[in-house]
Amino acid sequence: MPVEVTWWGHATCTIEDSGVRVLTDPLFARRMAHLRRRSGELPPAEAAVAEAVLVSHLHSDHLHLRSLARLAPGTRLVLPRGAGRSVPGLKRVTSAAGLRVTEVAPGDEVRVDALRVRAVPALHDGRRLPLGPHRSPALGYVISGEARTYFAGDTGLFDSMAEEVGPVDVALLPVGGWGPYLGHGHLDPGRAAQALAALAPRAAVPVHYGTYWPIGMDGIRPHEFYAPGEEFVRKAARLAPQVAVHLLEQGGRVRPEAAR
Repeated sequence: MPVEVTWWGHATCTIEDSGVRVLTDPLFARRMAHLRRRSGELPPAEAAVAEAVLVSHLHSDHLHLRSLARLAPGTRLVLPRGAGRSVPGLKRVTSAAGLRVTEVAPGDEVRVDALRVRAVPALHDGRRLPLGPHRSPALGYVISGEARTYFAGDTGLFDSMAEEVGPVDVALLPVGGWGPYLGHGHLDPGRAAQALAALAPRAAVPVHYGTYWPIGMDGIRPHEFYAPGEEFVRKAARLAPQVAVHLLEQGGRVRPEAAR
C-alpha cells in the first residue's frame, strides 16, 4: 500500500500517492476567530506544497481563505459546488493566488496527474456560516492511485456511508472537533469506530481533534480535547479489530502498509 499520510492537525492532511501530493482542508493559522491552536506546531511551508487541495465544506476551519492564499500558483483547488457564490472573497483569493478551481458534487471525479479524486457525500451542514442559504454540499473524497484513501471531511454517521464510499485501503476519519460539544453531523470516537467497521479499510488515521479549542474554555470538558484519538483506538480495536489504526501527533506521518 504505497501511500504516505501526514497529519498536520485538525482536518489538514497530506496524502502522497504515486508521487502526487494531495492536501486536505488547509488550516495554517495559529488563531482563527474564537479558536486558538493549542497543540502541535504550525505546519511548515512544505505543507502548502501539493498538486491538488481538497476542501470538504465551507466552514471557515475547513475553507480558510488566508491558508488558501499560501498555495503555489497553478495548484488545483477542488471545492464543493457553489462555493464561489457562497463565500465572499473566495474568487478574489483564488485569482490572486493563481489557483485552478474546480467545483464538484457527490459522484464527480477529477483527475490529478496519476490520481483520480471522487467526491462522495457527507452528513454535515455545508453552509458558510453565518452567511447565506445552504447552497453547497459537504463532501468527503476518495483518492485513488496505487491505494484508495478516504478523507471523510466532517461528517456524521449515515446508513449508506460504506456504499457511497466504496472499497478503500485507508480511512482518515474525524473523531472529535474544536469545542466541548459535538453537534449533529459529526463523528465522535464511538460513531467513528462504527463507521470504520462498516468501511472495513486496511488502515485508519483519526483526525479532526486535539488541535484547536475556544479561547477562554481551556478548563471546560478538557477530555473532549485530549481524549478522542486514544478513545477511538480503543473502540476501533473492539468494533474493527482487523483494521490497523495509526494514532499520529500533529506533523506525524505514516506509511500504513509499512507500519503494519
